[in-house]
Amino acid sequence: MNEQPLTETTLLERIALGEHTRQQFKRTFNNPDALATELAAFANSGGGTLLIGVDDDGTITGLSAADIRHLNQMLSNASSQHVRPPVHPLTENVKTQAGLVMVVTVPNGLAKPYLDHQGRIWVKQGADKRHVTAREEMQRMFQSGGLVYADVVPVAGTTSADLDEPSFRRYLAQHYSADTAQAGLPLDAVLQNLGLGDGRELTLSGLMLFGRNQQRWRPAFSIKAVAFFGTSIADSHYQDSQDFSGTLPTQYAEALAFIKRNLRRVQGDQGFNSPGILEVPEVALQELLVNALVHRDYFTSASIRILVFRDRIEIISPGHLPDSLSIDDIRHGKTNRRNPTLSEHAFRLLPYRGMGSGIPRALGEWPQIELISEVSGNQFTARVQRPKTEQEGSGEHTTDPVVDPVTGQVIQEPESRPESRLESRLESRLESKLAAKVMLMLDATALGKLALAQGLGHQGVSGELNKQIRRLQSSGLIEYTLPDKPNSRLQQYRLTEQGKALLK
Repeated sequence: MNEQPLTETTLLERIALGEHTRQQFKRTFNNPDALATELAAFANSGGGTLLIGVDDDGTITGLSAADIRHLNQMLSNASSQHVRPPVHPLTENVKTQAGLVMVVTVPNGLAKPYLDHQGRIWVKQGADKRHVTAREEMQRMFQSGGLVYADVVPVAGTTSADLDEPSFRRYLAQHYSADTAQAGLPLDAVLQNLGLGDGRELTLSGLMLFGRNQQRWRPAFSIKAVAFFGTSIADSHYQDSQDFSGTLPTQYAEALAFIKRNLRRVQGDQGFNSPGILEVPEVALQELLVNALVHRDYFTSASIRILVFRDRIEIISPGHLPDSLSIDDIRHGKTNRRNPTLSEHAFRLLPYRGMGSGIPRALGEWPQIELISEVSGNQFTARVQRPKTEQEGSGEHTTDPVVDPVTGQVIQEPESRPESRLESRLESRLESKLAAKVMLMLDATALGKLALAQGLGHQGVSGELNKQIRRLQSSGLIEYTLPDKPNSRLQQYRLTEQGKALLK
């Protein structure tokens, strides 16, 4: 069904909205190069509309029939000869009391990036446009057009000596038959055939899947994880923190273990002595984590972030959704492989099945997942809601104090938290506020001394903290996680059964 033609009334309504990213006013154009930059900027930025015959302030200056003929000829020349690849705008002329207005609609380009006659890339920025000069942004645009893929770009300075060859040979033996063309070929040739090298250097896929020292060459391509006691990233206290580098299979295994150890376990229908099941299904976490590792934007030098809050888990990966995909698309299994070579091998090394099934499977296991694609921040977030505890469900939350905005005086004290009352009782029992805080922190997870100190807001491990840890140990309330290695750098502390009983 055809759209209704524009009338002067509807045109005036559009003009009243002013200029914005999808709408630009122009009195006229005097040369095809200037027109081409506007066409390219719209095609590179989701499409938009030029209203020619309208001044910057929204006043209709109008065009004559001769102006329209001249502009049509210029538009045809600019769109086919001055923009590469060509664009295909649509035009409509609207008669107003002040004269004609040419409405030029530029669709979102499917072959980005679009360049002007001088080879420059333009994008919209607010109501204006800007020239793209940053290399990473250019690479992302070439990537979105399918002209280049980050996962097959060679990593400068690497060689096949930077490969974990035993691991790679095991992979070959397990997934490729011995009578294939790979048999008997030099290692560099095998890597090149699989897209893991270019004959001299490792590609990014080769480094991230089989590299011996990924951190040396691409330190940003790692995972940073923090678990907070509260619900805000601004909290100064946190209960766990760790960075994960190495190959993607290593990052995946260690990051999943981090998430699991910072979640609660629920008994469900299991027996009393069973360890319980995760409050969020592990399959959902696996799918979201693999999705972040395999489909992130590797042209962006940033780390994946995992934030575990009291009420939610956030997995944030660099790179918003490609223009061809929406949140609704990926919910229903539509996919666009940003890193095709990486994903081709990843499905053999990670619990990755491809075919766009990961997000639907995660949602099927745990529907309380919010998916957020942020174009301005160039990132994608999977926000997983954690189930409320019994105390949270009963409404026993702390309220903030009410403060007089003029005097700064507290005029209403907050209700005390259940955990605050517990801390007071522990403090009375242990005769130490610091010891009480340590006990409560260890109720959530095992922690090392430094993590305990940081969770308490301290810069380092103080003498008093050491003293209280020794007291709790000697009282049988906490114990080493590695009792046979008291000086191990991996040493942590956990509650004993006696300590757990005290908290109960």
